[in-house]
Amino acid sequence: MGGERRLGQASGPADRAPAGRWAARLALLVAAGALALVLAAAGVSSLGLLGVGLAGLVVTAAALWWTLSRRGLVRVLAAALALLTPGAVLLAYAIVGLLWAVLSALALWAVAALIGRAALAADAGRPERRQRSTPPPKAPYLIMNPRSGGGKVGRFDLVAKARARGAEVVVLDPEHPQDVEELARRAVAEGADLLGVAGGDGTQALVAGVAAGHGLPFMVISAGTRNHFAMDLGLDRDDPSKCLDALTDGVELRVDLGLIGERVFVNTASFGAYATVVRSPAYRDDKVRTVLRELPDLLTHHMGPRLTVRAGQVAIEAPQGVLISNNPYGLGDAAGLGRRPRLDSGALGVLGVSVDNAAQAAGLLRGQQSRGLISLAAEEVVVHADAPDVPVGVDGEALELPAPVVCRVMPGALRVRVPRDRPGVPEARPPVDWRALGRLAW
Repeated sequence: MGGERRLGQASGPADRAPAGRWAARLALLVAAGALALVLAAAGVSSLGLLGVGLAGLVVTAAALWWTLSRRGLVRVLAAALALLTPGAVLLAYAIVGLLWAVLSALALWAVAALIGRAALAADAGRPERRQRSTPPPKAPYLIMNPRSGGGKVGRFDLVAKARARGAEVVVLDPEHPQDVEELARRAVAEGADLLGVAGGDGTQALVAGVAAGHGLPFMVISAGTRNHFAMDLGLDRDDPSKCLDALTDGVELRVDLGLIGERVFVNTASFGAYATVVRSPAYRDDKVRTVLRELPDLLTHHMGPRLTVRAGQVAIEAPQGVLISNNPYGLGDAAGLGRRPRLDSGALGVLGVSVDNAAQAAGLLRGQQSRGLISLAAEEVVVHADAPDVPVGVDGEALELPAPVVCRVMPGALRVRVPRDRPGVPEARPPVDWRALGRLAW
């Protein structure tokens, strides 16, 4: 197609195999070196060292569960156990004179994992993303929240810079809340040919829904606090003024949108314990105390609605927490659930956590192999509850929706205008599959 080109297209096997193969071999060599170091230093007692370390992890996980799910003296004792156990394990290693070997082996293993993850990512190739050259907008309309991100709109002089590029800018008044959807609809009626937001993900989602409904391009200015959507679009989160380059030298992407009921979301919709806690009137004034007070009843199903989640052919019964995302997040990211390799897969990500006792909490250490952790993708997810209404956190906004709640993906629903030059999308970071690494190495 005329103005369309592909970004991040995966190279063919012949192009990437040699580099990926040698990186995989290096990762396996470093991992073997970590094991050899422990064997050389400890001999047959290395099995005992491994057992002590695994036992420490299990005890710590169980203690954390008791800390969150109990009150009073049991909680205090469990918290103390969770804090003291790792120190006790390290002290045991130090007493037998092998702390240096264990720490060195852990460092080598971490290096091996980093190299292995890079090798697998290179072998898989980066997800293909299409961008299309389009002419600059003639009547862009931007909504800016001066309080977002601790005042980034003012700190980076975004209003003046946007107006200098020909945009009409409306600055929200924090003392007098305005309906941003109505502002956006009015702008469209008056001839705006692009809608954009400098603010949080919740505000971005509302305006993105209006843009998608009218087939207009949408522009994200990374002036929020976390900027998850901006990060996954490859935008500069350190300097939001660079996002304004899209007004004069931009390209267009097609991305998916999530829909919960009739409301659009760009990042996530969360159900369960977290969503219920943030609905509490006391949460805003005292977050920590509110969480510690309400979590025990939520985790043991004595408070809050009992959920059943159906995603395709899979049912998740009575989870304590469910996260539904606009495209799946990468579980292999060392930083946690913070990145989506792509925003155009045409699927929702579903992550469910079901833990009913300390043993199951310890089982979460197995990651994606844990029975208490379910991760999958689906085009539609239905959340049932034993209550008429369900607390939901949608892109950081606390809501209550009538059950059952239906979440769907709208593939390619949103045209997003981004700068031609931008940092780029974070690379996919799959978890280290040592069997796959072995196959790649040979």
